[in-house]
Amino acid sequence: MTLERRDGNLYYYRSVRAGEKVRKVYEGSGELATIAHEREIMNRAVREHERRESAKELERLETLMAPVEELCEAAEILLQAHLIASGYHRHKGDWRRARGEARTHPRSA
Repeated sequence: MTLERRDGNLYYYRSVRAGEKVRKVYEGSGELATIAHEREIMNRAVREHERRESAKELERLETLMAPVEELCEAAEILLQAHLIASGYHRHKGDWRRARGEARTHPRSA
């Protein structure tokens, strides 16, 4: 955003990126230029405030997630230990029972 003074008059231009080129787009002159400029300053302040609030919220959520992630890791370790103790092994990411292993729980007929 640019508020320019030419020949004693105020002009407001907004920079717009089109691909790799940046060009100025005329928004208005005189009092309208001042109003548009102030509006853009306020919009930027609001966006910056929202970014800060989002960052704070993300940090708060990450803090809350840390114990949950630890619990999930512990549960995964316990699950793997139980499966290994029950005669299962990993095959291409899947858990499979070893061939010829007797079942620990007989099937009901």
